[in-house]
Amino acid sequence: MKALQCVELGMPDKLEVNEVPDPEVLPDHVLIENKAASVNFPDVLMIQGLYQFQPELPFTPGGESAGIVSAVGDGVENIEVGDRVFAMTGLGAFSQKIVAPKHAVVKIPDSMDFETAAALPMTYGTSLYALKQRAELKEGETLLVLGAAGGVGLATVELGKAMGAKVIAAASTQEKVDLCKKHGADEGFIYPIGKLDRDQQKELSSKIKELTGGMGANVVYDPVGDDYSEPCIRATAWDGRYLVIGFAAGEIPKIPINLALLKGMKIVGVFWGAWVGMFPEENKKNFEELFKLHSEGKINPEVSDSFNLDDGAQAIAHLKDRKAKGKVIIKI
Repeated sequence: MKALQCVELGMPDKLEVNEVPDPEVLPDHVLIENKAASVNFPDVLMIQGLYQFQPELPFTPGGESAGIVSAVGDGVENIEVGDRVFAMTGLGAFSQKIVAPKHAVVKIPDSMDFETAAALPMTYGTSLYALKQRAELKEGETLLVLGAAGGVGLATVELGKAMGAKVIAAASTQEKVDLCKKHGADEGFIYPIGKLDRDQQKELSSKIKELTGGMGANVVYDPVGDDYSEPCIRATAWDGRYLVIGFAAGEIPKIPINLALLKGMKIVGVFWGAWVGMFPEENKKNFEELFKLHSEGKINPEVSDSFNLDDGAQAIAHLKDRKAKGKVIIKI
């Protein structure tokens, strides 16, 4: 079978599409013929050796995919050959076939196509957990979303609206802001890209306060980090919740911790993958909720760009270079 492989650490142009042996199904595992896979920011980091865990070379990147079950191992129940599923494996998805542990495989509704299914698990799973379990977002509260036109950003915009919040989308271009409004954002604004000086940071805080009537945002969803985090925390409302999602801008910020004291606010870590491992039944309920929201038309993953497996390196480069609006999919 074909697989997109990282044979040496570096940029996407180092990746190779190679013929590799077909995987064999194992006990408590499922063999899936992939139809689509989704590109996420951890893939960009992993191929450079910058992710929090590093597989041995060579490896096949890709954390989530969707396809058809072709075999099941001993000990697998409630999943059968021919089922349409998505799999959250963290690794190995950019290939024609994948073996996934049974706990990482979820059957998808008949109404959901494979590209949508591949685009849903990580972004919407992370965002629902962040807003529901971690932030306890309430109807009528104000939600600020940074990097709002990206995969997790758009998912959060849609989920925030579905939960009854006022959603403010922050993105790098007017085109991206317009896309966020198309997905339900009430307000949107453009912020600068790159290192922010003190004046730019103050402008960012001022804009957030302006759009919240001087009160600040009740919940801040931040997958960007770096120079953007502190001004957003300064523009958080009393008893606000600042969600630590990731650091797409590069640096992990150093926050003056007295801001949490002065605002009576919470700085809340969001590690969805660890939570899934500890509370699989709660995660299952979250996915049931996501399927319901999708059937009701309240969420719909935005697939902005699709690539074939042979062009998979370009798909990862597309995300790395911040050209993506929504999700980038690799068709298999």
